[in-house]
Amino acid sequence: MTLPLALYGLATGLAEPLAPLILKRRAKAGREDPLRLGERLGRAGAPRPPGPLVWLHGVSVGETVSLLALVEGLRARRPDLGLLVTSGTRTSAELLARRLPAGVRHQYVPVDTPGAVRRFLDHWRPDLGVFAESELWPNLILTARRRGTRLVLASARITEGTARTWRRAPASARRLLSAFDLILPQDRATADRLRGLGADCGRELNLKRAGAPLIFDPAELARLQGLAAGRPVVLAASTHPDEDALIAEAAEGLGALVVIAPRHPERGAEIAAALKAPRRALGEEPGPETPVWIADTLGEMGLFFRLADVVVMGGSFPGGIGGHNPLEPARLGAPVITGPDIANAADVYGEMFDEVCALMARDGPDLRRKLAGLLADPVLRRRMREAALAYAARQEQTLADALEDLAPLLPAREVSK
Repeated sequence: MTLPLALYGLATGLAEPLAPLILKRRAKAGREDPLRLGERLGRAGAPRPPGPLVWLHGVSVGETVSLLALVEGLRARRPDLGLLVTSGTRTSAELLARRLPAGVRHQYVPVDTPGAVRRFLDHWRPDLGVFAESELWPNLILTARRRGTRLVLASARITEGTARTWRRAPASARRLLSAFDLILPQDRATADRLRGLGADCGRELNLKRAGAPLIFDPAELARLQGLAAGRPVVLAASTHPDEDALIAEAAEGLGALVVIAPRHPERGAEIAAALKAPRRALGEEPGPETPVWIADTLGEMGLFFRLADVVVMGGSFPGGIGGHNPLEPARLGAPVITGPDIANAADVYGEMFDEVCALMARDGPDLRRKLAGLLADPVLRRRMREAALAYAARQEQTLADALEDLAPLLPAREVSK
């Protein structure tokens, strides 16, 4: 154990008595589920299934959604395995409650204190742990490894800023990364950064390229198409603060219904007040002249992507957070426009730009020009739809690659007596 990791373990152990108080305060602020705080302290909220168990973890919505295809693939190939999915946010938990198959358990990940981690691992005893993207909690990872859990960092992503921080403690970085039996970086830049920190990386693999088209209710889609009253629909998907008004203003006067689906639905009331728009979460619906409608519900993006004539992906305009995965709309043939901040999916966007199934808008005025051009040209929209579907179809090999890489690390099949 290196000195920084030892000090981290000591500090989190000393701070552990404060964890319940901090979690209760977060619950009062709406950032934790008050009924499931025990899970954050490592106290299981469900029984462990018998037999071998594979544990998959993603911190929030994007990471957990990327794991869903892997969950389905493991269930199909190894129905004997118990599957546990953990996440750290209320939004991800609510989404997983709708989308996880029957029999797959969800728990909140424990806070990274020695006691919470110990209780979690004592109960679940996972044979294999698969961490998505960039969740590197030292107590959780190193304790699981010491107990014999094999570990995979899949679809790994590390920014230059994070890598720079880890370079200040190179021995600790090597120790933590060496706990993983397999590391599959999302892209070449991440692979180079991880290797620079001493990691042994496998092939490049981005789980966000895998996945089936999102589900939807056909009757509800037909009803919403009627509410749109023949107008084209612009979907502002996974927006963050400041983007809602930017996108609404860019579409103003173009004859479209703008549907805003915020990344965090709890922002619905705030957006509705600012834009004087009705909210789906309250049962309010757009009229034939309504310019903006707030789709502040969970688990309905498959519906809204199909409703849209053009999708504007949020998290990508000035002040953004690196963009969000454009493959979900692409699988449904939706033409995509993004802002310039696309670091989180730069390789995917680059390929989609090359195939003209996605466009970049530099700012609000540029977004308005591109929206106006697409809404006025149904032939271009159709060609972008066809290109998006073709591109998405070529990504299906991703899941097969992931399952092939995981196969040697899966627990052995139990022999029937």
